[in-house]
Amino acid sequence: MQGLRRCSNDVVHLDLGPTTTTTNLVLSSSSSSTNSLSIDDEESIDTRIQRLISEHPVIIFTRSSCCMCHVMKKLLATIGVHPTVIELDDHEIPFLPSPPPPPPSDDSSDNAAAAGGHHGFAAAPAVFIGGVCIGGLESLVALHLSGHLIPRLVEVGAL
Repeated sequence: MQGLRRCSNDVVHLDLGPTTTTTNLVLSSSSSSTNSLSIDDEESIDTRIQRLISEHPVIIFTRSSCCMCHVMKKLLATIGVHPTVIELDDHEIPFLPSPPPPPPSDDSSDNAAAAGGHHGFAAAPAVFIGGVCIGGLESLVALHLSGHLIPRLVEVGAL
């Protein structure tokens, strides 16, 4: 299948660039649940990413061989969540929505450092929960340590 490549049991490489066919793919993770991944080739890359985010309660967009994505998947798996994982090519990364801005801080140097990592778009890996960009590994771990990750996963039906 052009544009689609299974990388492991729970990762699918999806070329989001324009092609001429429509594809339906059923993903099965290590759990007993399955996820359907529908690809409409008439959609733009941006539209596909937005649709995938809205269709999956927990989805990670990553680059191939990303160790941070592996850690994100392990953290979520220990909680009992098996996210959909989509590997993107470098030219597709800029189409990811930006994570929310960091909360204001009294120290302006902290804000400058926090904002410097995002140049108008999300970096990969990026995890989305309930259609909202959480950010990368650091943001996911911070959400977990603050005690807000599990309630959010319950809220979106992932747990």
